[in-house]
Amino acid sequence: MCDFSLEAVRSRPAKVGDKLTTHAFNWATTGFCASENKGMAVCLLPGTELSFAEEVRRQRMPPWSRDVIKHRTAIFRQINRKVPYTHHDALEFPDGKIVLLTFLEEGQQATVLQLPATHQDESARVPETERAPLVSS
Repeated sequence: MCDFSLEAVRSRPAKVGDKLTTHAFNWATTGFCASENKGMAVCLLPGTELSFAEEVRRQRMPPWSRDVIKHRTAIFRQINRKVPYTHHDALEFPDGKIVLLTFLEEGQQATVLQLPATHQDESARVPETERAPLVSS
């Protein structure tokens, strides 16, 4: 999913192996773009696992806050979904800390390691007309 503020930006869904870059798409929203196309937002599904090239850095908010998150892996989450007109895209780190994606520094490199499992893989479904009939004895 892409945050509401990226609705006016061209986008595509993430794929395993994608090389992504954190990118400021407008004055208030940082998201992921395709490394080869900075104008294309790459939308992640909740549960997508990412690996960063370096320890993750966040924008320094108050002067006393830490700007380096001591992790290189994260899981994409969406938070506060019932609150409209606010950022929802976030990363959860191995220590349980959750940081809104829009607070990350621009230009960080990440790779999509794994997409979330779905309840039913549509490509693996066999149409009912092609299933073997049940044999009763």
